[in-house]
Amino acid sequence: MIGVAIPAHDEEAHIAATLAAVRVAAAHPDLQGEAVRVVVVLDACADDTARLARHAGAWTLPIEARNVGTARATGADWLLAAGARWLAFTDADTRVDARWLAAQLALQADAVCGSVAVDDWSAHGPLADRLQAHFDHHYRDADGHRHIHGANLGVSAEAYRRAGGFAPLRCSEDVALVDALARTGARIAWSALPRVWTSARPQARARGGFGDTLLAMARSLSEVLPAVPVPDVADVSPSLGARLLPSPACARAAVR
Repeated sequence: MIGVAIPAHDEEAHIAATLAAVRVAAAHPDLQGEAVRVVVVLDACADDTARLARHAGAWTLPIEARNVGTARATGADWLLAAGARWLAFTDADTRVDARWLAAQLALQADAVCGSVAVDDWSAHGPLADRLQAHFDHHYRDADGHRHIHGANLGVSAEAYRRAGGFAPLRCSEDVALVDALARTGARIAWSALPRVWTSARPQARARGGFGDTLLAMARSLSEVLPAVPVPDVADVSPSLGARLLPSPACARAAVR
């Protein structure tokens, strides 16, 4: 059985589309009918995420951690207990490609680190075009990249257990897991084949994550457009690499 774990904190605006995309990926013919179980970990949700997730056919686990590392670990542990041989992780504001799961498994690695794409930058208003151009110029969306995203990550059950699973970190939990996998000698595929499209929303859920990274980029770009308001933001996550913006404070909470 293949398991998919999705952490969520008040994601009623996105969860239905996320789960619809996962459902398509779970039915891909290359999986040859293997069962896919999807669990949404509801971390301190106060909106309609739970109902929408259940309506879409997902299992739900409520927690009150306000911690993405704990949420991912909770989902992973539940899936492992249910017999999952492969764990795939994405986010509740992300849409996966129809071949997402098939592409992860086809790489025949212990773990797969995929890249991310954004197909709608309009939430950033007057900065949208410049932010997209800056991202496209600096972000390497190709095989051999070194990006780490919880929105596009896969790992075998054996490798996950050997690495000790996700640490209870509020940010960079994905980076810490991949570092732990590397220390155990896991075969890691750095691939652009498993495709996902994630939100560019300016309201970041996890401090130091992808949303914060985009906001930090927007703040940097807005220095030449001082009239454009940009929300306060934590430093960039290490999962995007140092090529986008300077060294992250969030990294101090993780292994790197």
